[in-house]
Amino acid sequence: MGDGWDLIIVGGGPAGAAAALGAKRVRPDARVLLLDKSDFPRDKACGDGIAAHGRDELALLGVPGLIDDHRPVPHLEVISPGGARVRATVARPNHVVPRMVFDARLVEAARRRGVEVRRHHVRDLTFAGGHVLLSGGALRGRVVVGADGANSAVRRLIGLPAAPPRHTAIAVRGYADVPAGDDVQHIAMQAEGWPAYAWSFPIGDGTANVGFGMLLPRLRATGLPGRQVLHGRLAELLPHLPARNLRAHHLPLSPGRPKPGAGRVLLAGDAAGLINPLTGEGIYYALLSGRLAGQAAVEADGDPLRAYRRKLREALGRHLRTTDLLARAAQSPGFIDAAIATAARRREVFDLLVDVGLGAGTVPAPLAFAVARRWLAGILSP
Repeated sequence: MGDGWDLIIVGGGPAGAAAALGAKRVRPDARVLLLDKSDFPRDKACGDGIAAHGRDELALLGVPGLIDDHRPVPHLEVISPGGARVRATVARPNHVVPRMVFDARLVEAARRRGVEVRRHHVRDLTFAGGHVLLSGGALRGRVVVGADGANSAVRRLIGLPAAPPRHTAIAVRGYADVPAGDDVQHIAMQAEGWPAYAWSFPIGDGTANVGFGMLLPRLRATGLPGRQVLHGRLAELLPHLPARNLRAHHLPLSPGRPKPGAGRVLLAGDAAGLINPLTGEGIYYALLSGRLAGQAAVEADGDPLRAYRRKLREALGRHLRTTDLLARAAQSPGFIDAAIATAARRREVFDLLVDVGLGAGTVPAPLAFAVARRWLAGILSP
């Protein structure tokens, strides 16, 4: 029988590193092993956006200054499918940090906290009494956290299905040159094949993360090669920003009630399907769910999954129900047109949309009614 660990984490991205840091934060003596099939630093296709809510999580993990050397991005501009536009200063600035940098820093922070980091590819998993065995029993953990991304092997090995196509988006991401002073995160939505949008997120060094994403069923409905559609739409919506290093990735969008694991295996981040269905944002969810999973793994002796599920429900339950309902309404591009038009007139709506799209916000009834009235007026007008 292999070494015994209090916690084994599969996947060294933000969710996995957060699980390691979260566990060590509450139990410094815990034996924690972090596994990833790649060495760090390594690239990861992503929008690279880290909202203020994500920085809150970094502080809770004990690494508040992790991205202080990156310039904040204070402005956000959104163009709706019908052309409504809002541009404003966000209440708290966001950051854009390439995942090659961000993930490596988190892993190194975990290593400094006493977490053992190994390059290892997990191919099998079995339950044995009060432990989970990996790699033919070579590794034995009291709890395992699966944080191995959208195509999670851990999720598959515990018998949970992948996200269905209707809850899966596909995006292409690259980098483009922008003016050094560019400090506006830009999102341009497209009515054709809606929901679909392009983005440009300036890093602060004269480059920007640029990309385009849409739901997988909409992509398949075009009948064209995915590369042709994604690359073509990106060039169409951001013609002034020719992209390089384009890479595609899948996004398992949250259906409102994600399944966070089975037995003594907890799922976090993309592996749990925790990606905002309105925006595709996943780093905040990854940091939050990873932290909660790591805490539950070392705090709850009897049933860590039950403890983790409770923590997730308390932190994200109302928010996930909100995004689930809004995602259904947002199938109509007119709803998004109304939301953006209202946000352009009312600052509190703009702030709310940012909080729901990038954090854990919910929608108060009066603001929901304001957007609904505008939406209905657009439908009923001749």
